[in-house]
Amino acid sequence: MNKRKIFIISGFISIVVSIWMITNLDKDKTTLSERVKVALRSVGNQLLLTNQDSTSLILPIIALENNKYQLSFQKPLTFEPGQLVSIIESSFIKAALPSNYIVETVQCEAKKVAYSYQILNTVENNIVPCKGRTLPESCYTIEVLFIDIDNATSSKQAFHYVLLCSGFLLLIIGLYKRKQIYEKEANSEDYATLGSFQFYPEQNKLVKQAEEISLSKKECELLEIFVANPNQVIKRDELTKKVWEDHGVFVGRSLDTYISKLRKKLESDDSIKITNVHGVGYKLEVLH
Repeated sequence: MNKRKIFIISGFISIVVSIWMITNLDKDKTTLSERVKVALRSVGNQLLLTNQDSTSLILPIIALENNKYQLSFQKPLTFEPGQLVSIIESSFIKAALPSNYIVETVQCEAKKVAYSYQILNTVENNIVPCKGRTLPESCYTIEVLFIDIDNATSSKQAFHYVLLCSGFLLLIIGLYKRKQIYEKEANSEDYATLGSFQFYPEQNKLVKQAEEISLSKKECELLEIFVANPNQVIKRDELTKKVWEDHGVFVGRSLDTYISKLRKKLESDDSIKITNVHGVGYKLEVLH
């Protein structure tokens, strides 16, 4: 595969992948919000059960602001902070939620933080105070703020857009190279027209609509003879003498093998055909 095709294919793949990733970022945000709500309802249920309460309601989870959520209850409750830390950690791990967050327990009437703690990726950066002191029974809301999500999302977005731009750049380079090849071939006089092909004997290749088809040295020499003698029968002995006489040992089926290869490379054009004249040789038929 030549570089031009590599550029075009790589560019196309990069564009498709980056667009898919960018689209999925929005889906990930929506999915995260739903997973947080499910996890917080699980937290609320477990806290109520520690209060021997299996009947009161957990109020709807509220998204307060970007990446911040509130869990509230129908009735007052009490809990030991260590239980809260353990329950939230377990529920968040099960829901595959981000591991960096701050939790605040807010007293409803006073609107003051009764207890708070911070969890980060590394244990040494966690801040979890007063785990053994039970909070008195009261109305509480539990607010969870996920941190560094926006930074991570921004980094992903930046990467995706860089990938998208790179894809367009590769595609442009590939198309430009294709145009250069097409213009070069179109402006070059060192070729012979063969049906819908342009035959470049000096470069050992055929070109059809800017697509290059490589020829081996022997294929090129044979085709050059045929092109110089269209619609004429050329004897086998003449072909083998001109192509193989000064170029190594000729094996009996070598000519037939190379003719077969040429036919395959020319098969996309029905107006040209290499036919076998039994017992004599071959003929390049060119339909006008």
